[in-house]
Amino acid sequence: MNTHKTAARTFGIFFIITFLSYGIGGALIDSIVTVPDFLSNVYANQTQIVAGVILMAIVHSFLNIGLPIIMLPILEPYSKRLAYGYLSAAIMATTILAVGTLFLLMLIPLSDGYVNAGSSAAPYFESIGLLLTQGGSYAYHMGMALWAIGGLLFVSVLYKSKLVPRPLSIWGIIGYAILLVGSILEIFGHNAVVELIGVAPGGLFEIVLSIWLIIKGFNSSAIE
Repeated sequence: MNTHKTAARTFGIFFIITFLSYGIGGALIDSIVTVPDFLSNVYANQTQIVAGVILMAIVHSFLNIGLPIIMLPILEPYSKRLAYGYLSAAIMATTILAVGTLFLLMLIPLSDGYVNAGSSAAPYFESIGLLLTQGGSYAYHMGMALWAIGGLLFVSVLYKSKLVPRPLSIWGIIGYAILLVGSILEIFGHNAVVELIGVAPGGLFEIVLSIWLIIKGFNSSAIE
């Protein structure tokens, strides 16, 4: 029981830090690349770009893959297939998300060339910059779609096992289903409203689940 309590608290803490690391890293980078003449802004804020990428590609990746590893011995007795499916989806999603951050990191050497090039070459650098930012966006939505699939597998085991209250598991199923649909729609074309609706229910579920596991842990009767 103590082992399960420790795993629940560790998972909850990891989940919150994972959520914050990618969110803060993304906000740091978005504040730079979503303005006019963004390559000049990148050149002037290269340290901020690097800090954002470190949060998204290193901190987030380490913890994000740690989540299913922590849960694997707990979920496996209830459904080995779903537990390993969750782990596989998390690894694939995290890899794609990390690759997407590399597109954004490439904006740094591109901004150096942009600033040092003449005005006649500026459109060339700007076009490449747009391609890199769009590549990062596509990687993000593809990664989130895979994360949603893994999340559906995860909460399916939670629902089946009753490790957490079933209403919470149902919330997770709905949230991840909406995230999956929203991420796929975003691949076909960006819409700010669709993106917000897509991430909000699943994101709130992850925060509530994390707090629940830190405070309450898993249902002891389900473990027994």
